[in-house]
Amino acid sequence: MLSKQLARFCFLLFFSLSVNILARAQADPIEHTWYNEAKTGKVQIYKARDGKFYGKIVWLKEPNRDGKPKLDISNPNKSKRNEPVMGLLVLKSFKKTGEGAYQDGTIYDPKNGKTYDCTMKLKDNVLDVHGYVMISLIGRSEKWTIAD
Repeated sequence: MLSKQLARFCFLLFFSLSVNILARAQADPIEHTWYNEAKTGKVQIYKARDGKFYGKIVWLKEPNRDGKPKLDISNPNKSKRNEPVMGLLVLKSFKKTGEGAYQDGTIYDPKNGKTYDCTMKLKDNVLDVHGYVMISLIGRSEKWTIAD
């Protein structure tokens, strides 16, 4: 009886580990937690059920202001100004368009409350995040590095 339970436990443990390893092996290369260029924050990028990539703030070097969690005070939507910056969805709706290329997404900057069109390119474990208005030639890029 004990050996059957042990065998069943070992099988379930092996099965669980195999599924976890396979799931990780099939993850997209940008599905990580990334430091922003200044290393003042971390953004976790994940693939959603809609097949697009999103990113949320999961760590801030300075998470508080005046002893309280930082809020999204610059958001143009007044009803969202009391939401914490921690956990904020800042990358939205990116489509993978090629090897290491992601387009048609947006990036939100909680410092100024503005949302920009954005592309991302992954090369050698560095993510080039390029936000722009209307024309991609004009904008700003940051190099993000893997944090996890």
